Amino acid sequence: MKDLRISKREIIYPDHKSASEITSGLLHGFYHKGTLRVNSYSFPFVGYVGSESINGEEIAICDRVNMNRAFNGDIVAVELLPQCQQTEENVNDDEDDEDDVHMVPGTVDEAKACDVSRRPFGRVVGIIKRNWRHYCGSLKPSSLSIENGGTPQAFFISKDRRIPMICIQGGNLEKLLNKRIIVEVDSWDCSSKYPCGHHVRTIGEIGEIEVETEVILIENDINSTKFSLQALACLPPYPWSLSLEELANPHREDLRHLRVFSVDQHGCKDIDDALHCSLLPNGNFDVGVHIADVTNFVHPGTPLDKEAAQRGTCVYLVDRKIDMLPKILIEGICSLQPCVERFTFSFILTLTPDANIVSTRFTKSTIKSCAALSYVEAQALMDDSRKIDPLITDLRNLNSLAKLMRQRQIDGGALTFNSTEVKFQMDTETRDPLDIEASQMIEEFMLACNFFVVKKILKHFPSCSLLRHQPTPTKEMLEPLHRMATTVGLDLDISSPKALMDSIDHVIGVDPNCKKQMKILATRCMTKVIYSWSGDMKPTEFHHFGLVAPLYTHFTSPMRRYADIIVHRLLAAALEASKLPEIFLVSSQRTEIVNNLNNRQIKAKMANRASNYLQKVIYFKKRPMDTEARIIKIKPYGFIVFVRGFDIEGFICLKSRGSKGEEWILDEAHQRLSKKGTNISYCLLQMFDKEDFYKFIADTLHHIPVRVQKKGENTQLCLKEKLDASSNLILNFIHGEVRNTKKESSKVFAIDLSIHFVEVGHEEEKEKEKKILVKCQHI
Repeated sequence: MKDLRISKREIIYPDHKSASEITSGLLHGFYHKGTLRVNSYSFPFVGYVGSESINGEEIAICDRVNMNRAFNGDIVAVELLPQCQQTEENVNDDEDDEDDVHMVPGTVDEAKACDVSRRPFGRVVGIIKRNWRHYCGSLKPSSLSIENGGTPQAFFISKDRRIPMICIQGGNLEKLLNKRIIVEVDSWDCSSKYPCGHHVRTIGEIGEIEVETEVILIENDINSTKFSLQALACLPPYPWSLSLEELANPHREDLRHLRVFSVDQHGCKDIDDALHCSLLPNGNFDVGVHIADVTNFVHPGTPLDKEAAQRGTCVYLVDRKIDMLPKILIEGICSLQPCVERFTFSFILTLTPDANIVSTRFTKSTIKSCAALSYVEAQALMDDSRKIDPLITDLRNLNSLAKLMRQRQIDGGALTFNSTEVKFQMDTETRDPLDIEASQMIEEFMLACNFFVVKKILKHFPSCSLLRHQPTPTKEMLEPLHRMATTVGLDLDISSPKALMDSIDHVIGVDPNCKKQMKILATRCMTKVIYSWSGDMKPTEFHHFGLVAPLYTHFTSPMRRYADIIVHRLLAAALEASKLPEIFLVSSQRTEIVNNLNNRQIKAKMANRASNYLQKVIYFKKRPMDTEARIIKIKPYGFIVFVRGFDIEGFICLKSRGSKGEEWILDEAHQRLSKKGTNISYCLLQMFDKEDFYKFIADTLHHIPVRVQKKGENTQLCLKEKLDASSNLILNFIHGEVRNTKKESSKVFAIDLSIHFVEVGHEEEKEKEKKILVKCQHI
């Protein structure tokens, strides 16, 4: 084990430039200003700084030395490296333990950012603004030591892979071992390899689900605290009911006579949308999409509004939901529960039997729902031909119209790629099959509502309408998909979403699983869907690529997304039902709002993914199994495999510690990685099963020591030597079981082999991976 103590290993970083030097350098174009974005999954560490001074192009910052003590999120000044150093070969491959970590990408779209070859290279010369925060993680057990002065110190490993190790000093550090703790950075001197910090508080034992869940929330900056008393004071008394004064409001239409109902997930309490469908005398249909009027109770600038704006969105974890608004509001006052009168914002449209739209209108309204159905219940009612009543007839009519609308969307080229991500639900919950028609029926009418709302608000407020848009992906972004298609001899047409779908669906002679994998990769190659203000874009940039829509926004979930609350206020102002909030007219405040919306959406998604990943770890730890994986991305030093059926991806690194890459040769044209001097090779979409893993262990990880214990003996040998010693050994991957198949009972052993995929983000886990203990018991 290397001694990583600062006193033993000093690395001198360049001094940071002064504020005046940075200002002068930026003015004369010597330096470039931007925010450092460190890639979690690169090897070695790589960061990017996007700067407007070079047309927004990203500058690659490779390794910790060139990052010069900058943290992810810091605003930095960057100097471009001389042309002679503009190659990846000059990246400093430090042999330190931390810099030799091979990260495991959570998804392919995260891993693809590792390619820096097409970007200019640079180095950080100064920090303009720090982005230090509290970090969650644990102490590295082997780093605990006592310096000459007698003060114990240890290294802290953050759960955030982008953060370097942090040196912690103080007494009783041994009590923090095997604990999840929070640490704050104090300083990072140019003579110190790592920053220094201090322990803030202890969260709990490593591995406990409540502790790990709290870590997820903290790391993603999710506010899970109770709502303030000031925010709760903004709500009306509960139980709440309509007053005669409110019913007399000229801007609110009384629709309580309509047969309105909701269809949602089983057990849903915060019902924010409902529908009605009435057959008109001329054979057309009067259809209404009724959305809870949350803004009637959440007024601009109030403590409740500010708290909802800060939270930005609901956050869904496997075992809980963290609300954007108080439960008393979303499950009581605003929830469109049956048999109670509620305020709504309604979109009413007239449709022909062929689902052609005749007319549309919007109105604030009052409804009284007659039923709250789950997706499964609604589907069962529609499917049972023996049942006929007005509600079931409404359901069937809506479903028929939705099918026609959906087909029109597909014919128009809308992307319909479905995620294969495995979702976990707690035992106490019912798992609804959400791909059934009832779910798609609701989705189609919500989409239609959003399409027409954005047209209305943009007409009235061309400079401050909130849009939900997705730029067209560039050829560079689609390159991974193109490579995969080329591997199977497929010529993809990427001219439009419809052409892309058709070229994948209509190909002949390709394994269906390959098609499915290409569809998954296609969704990941898409640009991010974000919120933007209409005044900050050109009209040609308004479009939503995936939906093949020139305009789109979010209106139908005001209980769960603050963006929808903004759009409700815009629509109310367009209908002259209320005034437009002044904050929407101030450019700087609009920018702050939209940045928070996009940031909170990303954080919520990351927290959801991390929660799901945590459940996968718990699930498979108790249920080991054999399975196959498919290679989905080739890298110069390894490849990423995808385990179908479980949406699990893992990175297999072929580059041994200390090697400089001479063992493996990458053929980019054919996406094949071959071992020099052998017939061993791996290519894109190749199946990687337990036999391949056996060969991988034997041929690549032979440097890993194995300790064999038998009848009091303690023998140490290399894994390759052990495998070569008996050709009858079978490696059962995941189960981690190796059995000698020879018949002699005296030579039969059961071996518990702890080779497995691990998330190599924690030093203690990495140490376990380096030295594998094989316990042999005589049977």
